[in-house]
Amino acid sequence: MEKQTFFSGTGRRKCAVAQVKLSAGTGAIIVNGAPFEKMFPSQEHQRVIKLPLVLTEMVDKFNVVIKVAGGGVSGQSGAISHGISRALVESDEKLKHTLRQNGLLTRDSRIKERKKVGLKRARKAPQYTKR
Repeated sequence: MEKQTFFSGTGRRKCAVAQVKLSAGTGAIIVNGAPFEKMFPSQEHQRVIKLPLVLTEMVDKFNVVIKVAGGGVSGQSGAISHGISRALVESDEKLKHTLRQNGLLTRDSRIKERKKVGLKRARKAPQYTKR
């Protein structure tokens, strides 16, 4: 049996699902076949994506290849961060404590509330008219 050449992790947030593969390399982050700076131009989203790598000091040790689908930009960046964290724990169990302390291994379970019958949205009621 050959030694595994990459570590994988699946991250989820809102409706977004990210499949992450870490392999030894120089620190390139590719999202859906493009550099992640192109997919996530906002500095805040880039910071969220890099956070697990920065905290564990693995920024320039791994190449990260990500396939992400569903949700919006914010949900996708959160899902990628969750997936990278899980993959890092798979690569080295000692990193689990650091990532757990910073809340990166906990799945954010908040999702959109469903629309209810008779309402316009989940909780917004039609305007009340007295006469």
